[in-house]
Amino acid sequence: MSISDHRLAQFASRLAELEARLASGTLDGDAFVAASRDYAELEPVARIAAEIMSMRGELESLQSLEDPDPEMRALAAEEVARLKTELPEAERRMAISMLPRDAADARPAMLEIRAGTGGDEAALFAADLYRMYERYAAELGWRVEMVSANASDVGGFKEVVANVTGNGVFAKLKFESGVHRVQRVPVTESGGRIHTSAATVAVLPEPTEVDVQIEDKDLKIDIYRASGAGGQHVNTTDSAVRITHLPTNLVVICQDERSQHKNKAKAMQVLRARLYEKMRDEAQGAEAEARKAMVGSGDRSERIRTYNFPQGRVTDHRINLTLHRLPEILEGPGLVELIDALIAEDEAKRLAAMDD
Repeated sequence: MSISDHRLAQFASRLAELEARLASGTLDGDAFVAASRDYAELEPVARIAAEIMSMRGELESLQSLEDPDPEMRALAAEEVARLKTELPEAERRMAISMLPRDAADARPAMLEIRAGTGGDEAALFAADLYRMYERYAAELGWRVEMVSANASDVGGFKEVVANVTGNGVFAKLKFESGVHRVQRVPVTESGGRIHTSAATVAVLPEPTEVDVQIEDKDLKIDIYRASGAGGQHVNTTDSAVRITHLPTNLVVICQDERSQHKNKAKAMQVLRARLYEKMRDEAQGAEAEARKAMVGSGDRSERIRTYNFPQGRVTDHRINLTLHRLPEILEGPGLVELIDALIAEDEAKRLAAMDD
């Protein structure tokens, strides 16, 4: 995808304009925040644009060089060869930076993991996935805060919801939505037979109150006494909260906190995220087929990955990538490679679509 010099120069001009506005001292609070955000997004793009223009200028100069000195001509030829290798890569990075961005990419995310088929083993696997994302988040300097959890009798999770905050959270985690399958010998299996279980992961961008406005008249709020597996989280007061959003019939339950107000606040946070995702799905309805052509549609019924313990491998079915590094992936660092591969594949397909 070739980008004209004129287009590249526009990035530098726009960046200089933003710099002047920010330095002028005339912007009020909201305008200053908006300009600062635009500058932060544009600065890396403008930097690549400047790099490409410099490389193109240097290449043109070297190719027109007519030096009688053989040694100088040899050095120039080496530089030309280097630039012809590096320039296409810089232009590719530029093209990727110009791809349309999901408006939610920079947002925090709500991570929901639910045990699927497999009973206790599925709940243990859901807990393994939760720990994997906690460790992955730690690798990237993110913060994970558990919002609610429904523990199983054997120490796993029937369901766990967490809020993940940090830089570019949704942009990376959005590819994790779908069905994750595990093949291993459960701790409860005495015969040593391999079982297949599953857990469902949903990653929802977290909205602001401005994005999703919820009216009190649309809510049915029930307060009751919390209970948990094996006596965990059992309260002596009515502090558990169940919120039903009447127009959509979405139901959210939160009972982890001993404070009714905290449970209600967390339940509203989850409800707002689910309503925002519903709005996004409806808005993207016309693009549904195009989205399915990419790495993944984000459909939570879609099987995306298999974790095979006997063979120590993890396979992502969307990009046919198998890594024989299961322990490292479950520890977090190995997941970096997997998610980066998914992002690269998504970018490559979107670039190809733009060239068509």
